[in-house]
Amino acid sequence: MTTQIAVIGLGYVGLPLATLFHKSGYDVIGIDIDSRKIDCLEKGTSYLSDYSDEEVKKLTASKRFHFSNEFKKIETAHAIILCVPTPLRNHQDPDLSYLESAAQAMLPHLRHGQLVVLESSTFPGTTEEVLVPLLEKSRLKIGVDLFLGYSPERIDPGNVDYELEDIAKVVSGVTEACLHQVQAIYGKAFTSLVPVDNTRVAEMTKILENTQRLINISFMNEMSQICHELNIDIWQVIDAASTKPYGFTPYFPGPGIGGHCIPVDPLYLKWKANEQKLSTPFIDLAKKVNDEQPMYVVDRLEKALDSGKKTPSVLLVGLTYKKDVNDVRESVSIPVMEELIKRGWTVDYHDPFVKDITLQGKTYKGIQYDQQSLSSYDAAVILTDHSQIDYSSLIKGSSLLFDTRNCIKGTYDHVIRL
Repeated sequence: MTTQIAVIGLGYVGLPLATLFHKSGYDVIGIDIDSRKIDCLEKGTSYLSDYSDEEVKKLTASKRFHFSNEFKKIETAHAIILCVPTPLRNHQDPDLSYLESAAQAMLPHLRHGQLVVLESSTFPGTTEEVLVPLLEKSRLKIGVDLFLGYSPERIDPGNVDYELEDIAKVVSGVTEACLHQVQAIYGKAFTSLVPVDNTRVAEMTKILENTQRLINISFMNEMSQICHELNIDIWQVIDAASTKPYGFTPYFPGPGIGGHCIPVDPLYLKWKANEQKLSTPFIDLAKKVNDEQPMYVVDRLEKALDSGKKTPSVLLVGLTYKKDVNDVRESVSIPVMEELIKRGWTVDYHDPFVKDITLQGKTYKGIQYDQQSLSSYDAAVILTDHSQIDYSSLIKGSSLLFDTRNCIKGTYDHVIRL
């Protein structure tokens, strides 16, 4: 009998993971309560920028891949992988409502001998403090009747340099027996496993990875501001420093750090540390610098334009939070756009991955541009460095071009860089 894996949550983490388990020979059932995703899978169309329609059709046509919005389907699964969102509440506290809802929905359908693995990023202690008591409401004892582990996701949307199965996979279990179960399932799909002593270590590993990036990128944003005032090209500085064969890792400035990991995960750690009366000065400062960066970009643009016009017009190039993905969650392009609109500017945007976006009740549709149409704008701003962007037209057609991503090589009188 083929081992069946149930993956709950078919987003940026869940669908690639489900695809990998399927590729590894498992029978896979994908579960998601988002009707849009289920509709897309039924039609064989992709809702993720990393997948083509053809890839989705091939996956859904397989007799070993099934999908549903019903949690009842987990009853036949040997392992259940949770890949649900773990966002922040308005007051920047962890929002585990998706995780708790999924666990509650699973309870009537859990059976003896199953493995449950959480992949969602969260604060250290979540698996033991939140999931264990929830799952034991099923009257199945963790480590004896039901096995539970944590394995932090390492999905990098838009990154084509690494195959998912070749990225070392950190694994953990609530008990030693749980860890053995996790290793048995994941070992067939991943080239290399990194077992750690407990779930708290595994949870902290993910938080450390993203907190390090928040702090270092925020520092580079600060350095870019200093270099600008000193008339120094920060990008040349980084390139030069990167020639050192040891002790320096390049990080790059930008309009701010977006997405659902780097600006979010450190605040999960901050919340947990503050709960224990511990301070987090590095995280606090990095967050402050990152939060202020979009406003810095707007101020730089306004100062550079200095046309005296009451309602300048601007084309924003790229709205998603990172290159070559269709995800606008936590994108720093959004506060830039909102602030320009608030200041009375006429704002359009171009993004090959975003057809329209609604801000404060008003829907804005993306536009196409060419060298001629660019001349109608007072400025263009590169906020996301998509591969599909026609940068040569931007250079030739823009009256003023503000490059926040180091996309434009060479020196031009009308091009300014972060």
